[in-house]
Amino acid sequence: MLTRRAPRARAAVLVVAAALPILAGCRSAPDVAAYVGDEQVTVTELEDAVRDRLTDDGVAGYAEQSGDAEFTRLVLDGLIQREVYSAAAERLDVRIDDDDVTRRIEQLFEEQVDAAYQQLAEQQGLGRADVRELVRQQLLRRELAAREGEADALEESALRERYDEVRPTLAQLEFGYLTVPDQGVADSVLRDLTAAPARYAELAAQFPGPFTLPELDRRAPDEVPPPLADQLQAAAPGTGFTAAIEETGGVVVGFVAETVFPSFEDLRPQLEEEAAGQADAAGDELVAEVRDDLDLRVNPRYGVLEKGRLVEGEGGVVALLEDAAEATEGGAAD
Repeated sequence: MLTRRAPRARAAVLVVAAALPILAGCRSAPDVAAYVGDEQVTVTELEDAVRDRLTDDGVAGYAEQSGDAEFTRLVLDGLIQREVYSAAAERLDVRIDDDDVTRRIEQLFEEQVDAAYQQLAEQQGLGRADVRELVRQQLLRRELAAREGEADALEESALRERYDEVRPTLAQLEFGYLTVPDQGVADSVLRDLTAAPARYAELAAQFPGPFTLPELDRRAPDEVPPPLADQLQAAAPGTGFTAAIEETGGVVVGFVAETVFPSFEDLRPQLEEEAAGQADAAGDELVAEVRDDLDLRVNPRYGVLEKGRLVEGEGGVVALLEDAAEATEGGAAD
């Protein structure tokens, strides 16, 4: 997520050095933006892709803010990754259906699909086709991991084991507090709550005010209001305490109904996403092996490759070619 200038500069030097011998070969045509194995992303294809994305107002706004060069590099990087994943899918014999992509998008964004597309366009410069391609790539990584036996974390037994691990950290207090005029009333209210916790809302309604919760609330221990946090956390379920707090203008009755833990089914979506992230990482390693095996070259006018991603370059071979052209023109003039 962070961009460090010095490593980028070093990588640019290495790319320039590695690219120089290629000038004599066939993989440096000026009308090719990138070579990905046997496939090409032509300059015309890139320009068409940029033009197509700019028809989306949200993407156009992003492009205007980021600048032409940066947006073109973003689009080219997406086209390169599309070819890399296509090569990985073909080589490893994996296919992701469009219906699978649609279902995953609906799962991710639920009832907010259109809003999500708009947000991604405005904030990341991604068109709808880009979003669908990124989701396809995610599903491909997970399928690759599953085929290689690297998706065990998604098994039911593994999910339940992970649930048992994280359950203690997800405790929530079900608690309430109400402010009454004096200590005698506080003691009476606390006795009533201890005997019949279900009466909390009824009793709270008798003492409305800014320092009374009308109904029991549920929060993580570290989200409990600071003046009462220590005592609420120390109280056993079904018990409470009283405390004279000057700023409330009375005596506060605090009550802890129970400690609540989310069920396995409640937590399943998060557990599955966490496990899927591990599968993503394993699948990404398999895609990286394919990527490394491809003869991946980018026209340096668009940037340089670092760890398989396209980033801003330092001029590189393009600058050297321009210098050579100027020298040739100068010689011809003489």
